[in-house]
Amino acid sequence: MKVLSCKGTPVPLRRYLVAHEVHTVFEKGWSQLHNGDLLATAILHGYEVLVSTDQNLRHQHDLRNLRLGIVVLMTTSWPQIRKNTPAVVMALAEVGAGGLVEVPFAVH
Repeated sequence: MKVLSCKGTPVPLRRYLVAHEVHTVFEKGWSQLHNGDLLATAILHGYEVLVSTDQNLRHQHDLRNLRLGIVVLMTTSWPQIRKNTPAVVMALAEVGAGGLVEVPFAVH
């Protein structure tokens, strides 16, 4: 699966997504694009899933008709995400085009 990782998503996460082709917004040169433009550009370039930490995406856009799934990490904390990478992998497997899966993280 072709996955695009947003600005707030910790880059080391890609090491745990080995079954997927993962690129970051930064390395694609799309750091200046904002939500709507970023979603359209990702779709245009064949991305199937966007991984983001933007918890407001669902409120800012009608995601149902997108040819892109959205996985929202409910934290930007790499230590918390690292401990729960299986949940992120599962979310990638579950999300479909136009879907949104939020990945919660326990606060310790």
